[in-house]
Amino acid sequence: MYTQEFLNSHSRRKFLKSSFLATAGIAFNKFSFAQNPINYTYLSIAEISELVRRKKVSPVELTKACLKRIELLNPTLNAFITVTAEQALKEAKIAEAAINNGKWKGPLHGIPIALKDNIDTAGVRTTAASGVYKDRVPTEDAEVVKKLKNAGAILLGKLNLHEFALGTTSVTSYFGSVHNPWNIEYIAGGSSGGSAAVVAGLCYAAIGTDTGGSIRLPASCCSLTGFKPTYGLISIRGIIPVIRSIDHAGPICRTVEDAAILLNAIASTTPEQNFCKTDYRTSFNKIKVPRIGIMKNYKASEEVNAVFRNAVSTFQSLDYKTKDIELPVVPSSVIADAEIEEYHRPLMNRYKNLYDPVTIDDIDTIKKVDLIEYIRDKNKMEEDRTTISERLFKDIDVLIMPTITSVTPSIEEAKAQGPFALDPFNTDKFNHYGLPAISIPCGFSKNGLPLGLQIVGPRWGESKVLDIAYKYQQATGWHLKHPDAF
Repeated sequence: MYTQEFLNSHSRRKFLKSSFLATAGIAFNKFSFAQNPINYTYLSIAEISELVRRKKVSPVELTKACLKRIELLNPTLNAFITVTAEQALKEAKIAEAAINNGKWKGPLHGIPIALKDNIDTAGVRTTAASGVYKDRVPTEDAEVVKKLKNAGAILLGKLNLHEFALGTTSVTSYFGSVHNPWNIEYIAGGSSGGSAAVVAGLCYAAIGTDTGGSIRLPASCCSLTGFKPTYGLISIRGIIPVIRSIDHAGPICRTVEDAAILLNAIASTTPEQNFCKTDYRTSFNKIKVPRIGIMKNYKASEEVNAVFRNAVSTFQSLDYKTKDIELPVVPSSVIADAEIEEYHRPLMNRYKNLYDPVTIDDIDTIKKVDLIEYIRDKNKMEEDRTTISERLFKDIDVLIMPTITSVTPSIEEAKAQGPFALDPFNTDKFNHYGLPAISIPCGFSKNGLPLGLQIVGPRWGESKVLDIAYKYQQATGWHLKHPDAF
């Protein structure tokens, strides 16, 4: 097994090259997979998929390795609610046979990933981490699951989250709190907290959901890349809703390149989305002299701000143009109250005893909403989604700010402070505006926990966000780090 020092002192591509040289004595049959002693745990999808395509590692071998790590580490991390081991191994064998027969589908073919447990999976329970749905088994896959299966991905199971995705800590769950792989006394972020499994090597990527930061916040807390695309780019059909008008789905993974690979597989192509299919991996290095807007009115503690200013310095050292930008304040709206009430009130009337008391208290604060007021605010939000993009990105390519506002709280602190102990101030506004936003690793706090840099682009500007984020990852090495304990 290669040491962390080796990985830190060599690029991943050099690591792959040295791995090939180290195994040069192994004879390969072009119709079968090699069996290698190399540890592939922390390679990216881009890297591992190339090995799968070249038959140097088997989908079955990768799946078994992930299942072994889940068995070993999940009792500590509590990242998975349901592990579909038998089904995953069956899918891996099918993928292996297809690739052996020259029918490689693309970079997700044979790659083990996992799903947040509010995304419907036919025949596999989908609980939303609530006692209300602890035995709920959908009969149909969510649209995003269908796309992943078509791409040949291996689905390992369902990931823990904050109950009904109504919080940012993943502490409130019928199945227990999710623990941060960097320090198990701390939260993993939320609501997609179980997706921290990616950084611990339990899978190669996860699909999460994001209503106010629920992809980007755990990505920041756990040193991952988390991407919330433009509203409507990824279908939310078959996903248990929080606030339908601002719910998003998207990838949580190790690198920007992996995010592009996943986006290629799960992005919608229907005319209603006003979107033309593209290969997001061609986005990189298209912007020759990036123009970076630095958000003036973000919120950050002194410690978070210091790490963020270092990230700004990195862009400036690359001779990118920077400019301070004031983001308009998001107008108050009744949309959230109306849509949460509409979904949960009927359920609470029948199953209130199965909700966590913390969630009950949160929902009970919601006030009744007038229909005319709701329609007015919906229309205003749709207008904002067009006008803010045109105004904000007139002279810049992307906007940057810290992902989280303060250092990650401990589980005990989060229990005391409530379901939004991790403040979504810097993230939730981009759900209202429906803009593409990514969080990428940019450093660590004094307590050794990761911090994230958020990069936001114009509406349908996924390519710009990916380009700038990719440039940052090429200039730094934060995304290559993983918890020593794992």
